[in-house]
Amino acid sequence: MENKIFKNANIYLPEKIIEDGWMLVDEHGKIKELGEGEREFSNKEKIVDIKGMSIIPGLIDVHIHGGNGYSFMDGSYESLAEISSFHAKHGTTSFLATTSTASKEKIIKALNSAVESFDKGMPGADLVGVHLEGPFINEKRSGAQEKSDIRLSSINEMEEYLKASNHLIKLVTLAPEVENGLEAVKYFSDKGVTVSIGHSDANFQEVLDAIKHGATHTTHHFNGMSPLHHREPGVAGAGLALNELTTEIIADGIHVHPEMIKLLFKIKGVWNTCAITDAVFCAGLPDGEYDRVFLTNGQVYLSDGSTLAGSTLTMIQSLKNVISFTGYSLLDVLPSYTMVPARQAKIDHYKGSIDIGKDADFLIVNDDLTILSTFVKGNEVYKKQ
Repeated sequence: MENKIFKNANIYLPEKIIEDGWMLVDEHGKIKELGEGEREFSNKEKIVDIKGMSIIPGLIDVHIHGGNGYSFMDGSYESLAEISSFHAKHGTTSFLATTSTASKEKIIKALNSAVESFDKGMPGADLVGVHLEGPFINEKRSGAQEKSDIRLSSINEMEEYLKASNHLIKLVTLAPEVENGLEAVKYFSDKGVTVSIGHSDANFQEVLDAIKHGATHTTHHFNGMSPLHHREPGVAGAGLALNELTTEIIADGIHVHPEMIKLLFKIKGVWNTCAITDAVFCAGLPDGEYDRVFLTNGQVYLSDGSTLAGSTLTMIQSLKNVISFTGYSLLDVLPSYTMVPARQAKIDHYKGSIDIGKDADFLIVNDDLTILSTFVKGNEVYKKQ
């Protein structure tokens, strides 16, 4: 790949916007230089004129099950490649492929496919690891997770998953209050995996105990957890009250009311809020009945109508929603979509911001946040037609 200069752009850095900026991306897909105004360009560099549009850092989704008819639990490279391409069109440049509660064999098959996909590379968004959601959760807060496959953790099973994933597991969702739960928190934390409290009925004290054992995150906050009550804060209240926890949020206005999303950002701030999609296989598909679920007006429910079953949200729509719900500026809210998920997935040394030395993962957008192009490691993986 040749060196590329992107010029005449508003470039969103972590702390400021460079107006009339330029960015040099080297042949390895890394950001090499950043500047403002005029610069002499070599004829060895390909010039890309942004024409006054904005360059924002690529969005990172640490909780994504599928999209466009494909699921990570299909256990194939082909499915992950389709998921990668679909979400790149909607602003995601890096993602953690997320499992769901299933048999050990099915989870291992999915983890093996992640290793293959990581090694081969993806056509769109970059697969940077795995989020293991389940099976070590609380049946009482299982939501759409398969109840019959929920089980207690064991050292042997956890070791098998780490081995099958070639240690690509970056994040794990579990319920710390169930039998063996705290041991699982400590085990994963000691292995360098970010531990998230989710699908959990823990009380406030049990959350404190989990934090002492290494938990630092909550999964799709307010959903699939013990609710806030003035006499027992539960996981929902603990996530709000405790600075040690970064809280995920599905900002579709369906899973969580817009005013609660606004409250979460007000209390936690952008640096302890991690925007996710929790997108499932039918994201991007028309309304209708699918395997175990039905989709209507963008809302996914189990076939019996008992509970929401993931979302059809995309990261760029989530970003637009949060700006609308909170009144925050684009610059203000971007950390929740970039640096925070990168930090929680422990990839912030090479992803998550437009900085010299990091991967050139970025979006070219207009003023209403329509995506014109998506770049991953300096390569254009999506272009609006």
